[in-house]
Amino acid sequence: MSIFLDREQELGVLRSRFHGEHAEFIILYGRRRIGKSALIEHFLNSVRGIRLLAREESRHLQLKKFSSECAAFFSDEFLNKTTFTDWDSFFLYLSGRDNDRMVIAIDEFPYLVREDPALPSIIQEYWDTRLKDSNIFLLLSGSSISMMEELTMQHTSPLYGRRTGQILLQGFRFIDVLDYIGDMIRAVEFYAVFGGTPAYVVSIEKDHGIFKNIAEKILASDAPLYKDVEFVLRMELNEPRYYFSILLSIATGNNRIGLIMNDTGLNKGIITKYLSILIDLRLVRRRVPVTDTSTGRKGLYFLSDNLFMFWFRFVSPHVERLERGEGDLVLEQNIAPLFSQYVGKHFESAVEDLFIEFNRAGLFPFTFERIGGWWDREQEIDLIALNEPEHAALFCECKWQDRVDACRVLSRLREKAAGVPWHTGDRTEYFSVVARSFSKRPPEGEDHVICLDADDLTTWHRRCRKNAGQDPVDTSGR
Repeated sequence: MSIFLDREQELGVLRSRFHGEHAEFIILYGRRRIGKSALIEHFLNSVRGIRLLAREESRHLQLKKFSSECAAFFSDEFLNKTTFTDWDSFFLYLSGRDNDRMVIAIDEFPYLVREDPALPSIIQEYWDTRLKDSNIFLLLSGSSISMMEELTMQHTSPLYGRRTGQILLQGFRFIDVLDYIGDMIRAVEFYAVFGGTPAYVVSIEKDHGIFKNIAEKILASDAPLYKDVEFVLRMELNEPRYYFSILLSIATGNNRIGLIMNDTGLNKGIITKYLSILIDLRLVRRRVPVTDTSTGRKGLYFLSDNLFMFWFRFVSPHVERLERGEGDLVLEQNIAPLFSQYVGKHFESAVEDLFIEFNRAGLFPFTFERIGGWWDREQEIDLIALNEPEHAALFCECKWQDRVDACRVLSRLREKAAGVPWHTGDRTEYFSVVARSFSKRPPEGEDHVICLDADDLTTWHRRCRKNAGQDPVDTSGR
């Protein structure tokens, strides 16, 4: 299968807007490697339009390049012999070419603004006076989330209020990676390391094991992903020193502000400020217990991208050794012994994504409204799914282990569930254990208990895909 198939939702939005009756001004943005350019190209395969890719060069060279590409697209011999002299002439030209519906997609828009800060004001004028009543479908795309939001969405921007829609392109979900990899256990391992960023996922050699992929794609100093995390961060952050310290601290398990303070030596005000920026950039996320509100005081901080997590956890501390060509030793001594534990935490998020899919397909005894982890002091439950109107709760433990004794895990899970302060004494409880495999399960047909191993997860996922009219998972790994 083509992993791009999982962008059908975004493609559907763009195509629907294109076939509408009004001019469109769409903002498409997201981190580097997330697949924005590929989405634009696939969109243009089915509609009339042109993608103009900006580069870090002078305004004169940008306009010269756009002139040549527009001349070819519009078959304009006159434009082929001349060039746009400024952005006014570019947008004036486009406003005279609106007889038919067409897409003008300007990719890496922030590059143009860095060279000419007046460009947003120029676009504002032409949109207000000419383009908003035309047939144009204007699409501005960019990889710098902070710049794209600042340039197009903040009230201080000349373009504020002009956009007709926006798409913040996210990484793939675990279930998408599972379909691409084709095997549940291997998909969890690959997802834990490479995450859901399309460029990272498609770099995987599916016929090789996870450690071989780590060695070849991440640990070698000439590997494609060895410097990518650092490159992406430096593109987004002007002063990366404190940011790197905070990200490294979170990656090593310091998920509370107090722990980050003790680890980095930075004061609370600095950490709070920088965490807010990292959250805005979608590099860090704050989670609260599923029974709390989003502003609850028990919030924990996590890196949003699994490759970033892996890089800060296992690559950044060993850069000097990796530069000396000791990737094999780092893998053997520092990664392999901790790898199962590392994957275990990401197994929880994989199961959460699968449960969301199962929930949508109606495979659980009730339909939950929210799902997430729960913790209070020393107590923790991996996942709890809740239905508020029915007062129904599903408590789940995820074990990245083989031959798990589900009966023992269920006994402990029931004890912890009794301490969860949600409709206490007036709720219907269900319990679940998810593991790679079991040595012992509860008796067949035990009420309100769901035990799922890797094969069960695959079967349920196949059923969901089949019901949705999609290709089932190929568990052969081919």
